[in-house]
Amino acid sequence: MPINIPDGLPAKQILHEERIFALEEEVASGQHIRPLRVAILNLMPTKIETETQILRLISKSPLQVSCDFMRVSSHESRNVSSDHLVKFYETFDSFRNQNYDGLIVTGAPVEHLPFAEVDYWDELCEIMDWAQEHVFSTMYLCWGALAALWHYYGIPKKQLGAKLFGVFPQRLCDEYSFLTNGFDELHYMPHSRHAAIDTAELANHPELRTLSEGFSSGPALVATEDFHEIYVTGHFEYGRDTLAQEYWRDFHKGLPIRLPENYFPDDDPERQPIFTWRAHANLLYRNWLNWVYQMTPYNLDEIPEAIRSLRAKTYGMAEKFD
Repeated sequence: MPINIPDGLPAKQILHEERIFALEEEVASGQHIRPLRVAILNLMPTKIETETQILRLISKSPLQVSCDFMRVSSHESRNVSSDHLVKFYETFDSFRNQNYDGLIVTGAPVEHLPFAEVDYWDELCEIMDWAQEHVFSTMYLCWGALAALWHYYGIPKKQLGAKLFGVFPQRLCDEYSFLTNGFDELHYMPHSRHAAIDTAELANHPELRTLSEGFSSGPALVATEDFHEIYVTGHFEYGRDTLAQEYWRDFHKGLPIRLPENYFPDDDPERQPIFTWRAHANLLYRNWLNWVYQMTPYNLDEIPEAIRSLRAKTYGMAEKFD
């Protein structure tokens, strides 16, 4: 099935050029199936690029997915036009009384700040609390993963001595997890961050399972037993050239920046990077959407009760996260 995204969104034309089928809204509304409803909280300054990257991965699923874009109202975006935000994004107030099959919370370039000093931290906490009861499964990316682990479990982030920057091998820890079904024992994931999960604290939470981890980059995929929360510490959504763009951006600004590891052939930044993570990125999102489709109720109004029932079945008590 194709992905259903708003008419006029810049990503739609890009996906058409890549031969990815995106339904027009009028056609999608006439099909006699219920598409999965996925909200995307886009915290990245590069809104349009991030939209395209995430929609590209969602589109690889055989399921029809309808996507709504959320933004925080407590932060002013300076890298995208206000017209784009008004046309395609809604603030949390438009979402708070709705239920969703899935939610994706992106990263943000604020790892150097304590969580409480991020200007939209209180609003983000409100959104994460809402997701616990109104979203069947949420995927948190990079800083979004660090933020949610701190908010839900008190697991602190550790500042790294140097930026973790490059494409790193990840070892599969659970080959029988539905989420990593079909993964090779070794897969690659781009990382671009200044902070990491405190793994000593992570080990104190048996309800969180590490599904894959890097030899030097730490946990890559972490999830609750019921997949209600999924944490991706890297950037599976990145395109082939995203790390190169970050490298050249900082290089031309005269900022201290190392070559991304395991990325440019022979460490030559003039050569095209090899796209070593695309297949596993597609597989992760396909597995996630497939699992949500199998487990989420047909009636969106029943999602809060379905979440409680799944928690009770998985953990033996409905009030685990209450």
